[in-house]
Amino acid sequence: MGKLFRFFLILLSAATGALFLYSAFTKLFPTIQAFEYNIAGQLQVSYMTAAIAARFFIGLEAGLGSLILFHFFGNRKWVLKAAFALVTVFSIYLIWLWIKMGNNVNCGCFGDSVFMTPSISLIKNVITLLALGLLIRYHQGFSFNIARLIAPVHLSCIMLLAFLIFPVFTHYKLSFKNIYADKQYAPTEDLSKGKHIIAFLSRSCMHCRRAALKMHQMKENNPAIPFYMIIGGTDTALSSFWQDTHAQNIPCTRMRDKAFTEYTGGEFPQIIWVNNGSVEANTTYPELNQKVIEQWLK
Repeated sequence: MGKLFRFFLILLSAATGALFLYSAFTKLFPTIQAFEYNIAGQLQVSYMTAAIAARFFIGLEAGLGSLILFHFFGNRKWVLKAAFALVTVFSIYLIWLWIKMGNNVNCGCFGDSVFMTPSISLIKNVITLLALGLLIRYHQGFSFNIARLIAPVHLSCIMLLAFLIFPVFTHYKLSFKNIYADKQYAPTEDLSKGKHIIAFLSRSCMHCRRAALKMHQMKENNPAIPFYMIIGGTDTALSSFWQDTHAQNIPCTRMRDKAFTEYTGGEFPQIIWVNNGSVEANTTYPELNQKVIEQWLK
């Protein structure tokens, strides 16, 4: 094997590993919840199952990618073979997704960072499989004994870290006491029963206004979506808020500044998905997806 070809294999290994790492990174940021909802919506599984699957695959991609990047292939190149199998499984899923939902959906391969249709992602996967095939056939990587031990330990640690750094969201009961404490501004409907997506918004926060605008647009598309807004502050008119958001079609109430700040901890917008008083998800407004919401409501 010539030096030029060996150098090519080194670059190919680095590029392939970097691709796996980039794929894992884009599923994590800006938030892992977007990937969770993608899994839940497309596979129609529970959010807990989606949360566990999201962390498993992200950890697996990151672990395999970093090993491939630094040429630690393990005994009999099991790292490369595992990566080949993983891409094959993803490709089968893409074919299924294409058949079920068509080719005008984001497959989620690179999270929300890069919109990729199933067909484009399949092309990417075929190229990746060819690269992995070349590496399995020709590239030796590090073969000393300690290198063979590094691979399984490293992969296990990375997969564990995915669950430790991004713990699975656990359901909890929402306290409605402060929401209904002020009789003047208490909601007229019982938010502790049924499913509701409750948004805590500051009237002057630009991100809150964008959240309200997005909810307004979804509400227009599907009036059955049970959005509810709790807007902080009672001493200022909402004319500019309505002008920016057009969200008068969403039921809302207000909460006095002090109570609002204490309840939210000063962090907003907060958008929580409540099912009979239990919080099942907590999202940012870019993550709101009408199809996922509609699936959750079923």
